Amino acid sequence: MLAGDADRERVVEVLKDAFTDGRLTQGEYEERIDRAYRSRTYGELEPLTRDVPRPMPGAPRPGPPPGTNSYALASLVCGIAGAFMVLPAVPAVILGHLARRQMRRTGERGDGMAVGGLVLGYTVCALLLTAVVATVAVIAVIAHA
Repeated sequence: MLAGDADRERVVEVLKDAFTDGRLTQGEYEERIDRAYRSRTYGELEPLTRDVPRPMPGAPRPGPPPGTNSYALASLVCGIAGAFMVLPAVPAVILGHLARRQMRRTGERGDGMAVGGLVLGYTVCALLLTAVVATVAVIAVIAHA
């Protein structure tokens, strides 16, 4: 049976995918493409892709990689701001935990940013707590004397 242009193009697409996946060498790829465009029948097209694996029908095709979690970015920004203004350290901790929970569920990226925001937030909170305790201790010593 005679093959049409669309049939040849489908074979060429399979060959392109096989070449980009490293299943065909440059020479094999060029030879098969040339033979595909010169083929007139299905019988001439079929051997060109016989040894090339094709995706299973209905198999999920890989989609775009997941994006970066926005809570992770916000956590890092709040953590950095908290180092200078103290108050944003608390939202950095909260957003960092929310981001890590969402990323486990959705597969998004940004774990390093979330951890960075958590570390900065907890560090600023610990320093703030230490300063408050030291201030209370100094006031208690002065009041007692």
